[in-house]
Amino acid sequence: MPDQPTFDEPWQAQAFAITLKLHHAGRFTWSEWTQYLSREIAADPAPQGQGDNSAYYRQWLAALEKLVADKGLVSPSALAERKNEWHRAHDRTPHGQPVELRRGR
Repeated sequence: MPDQPTFDEPWQAQAFAITLKLHHAGRFTWSEWTQYLSREIAADPAPQGQGDNSAYYRQWLAALEKLVADKGLVSPSALAERKNEWHRAHDRTPHGQPVELRRGR
């Protein structure tokens, strides 16, 4: 079987890297992480037609957001605002260009 990319989108690699960085910094144990990810996979399975990688990293990101909120690493309001900033940045970025996050816009 030919080698296939591990990540379909840059954000998937970023979510993966953030998770590892937080774990290595001692913010949560790997056992805690696997519990959060397992619960998210069970609670929100991939809809028909969504690719395996896409579903998995959507679940990964949702689990990470819940874990950092539950651990008090970010407030729910700060997380919501950051997500809104990314959505606004994505909306103003021409197709094919990298998304640039500029705070306060």
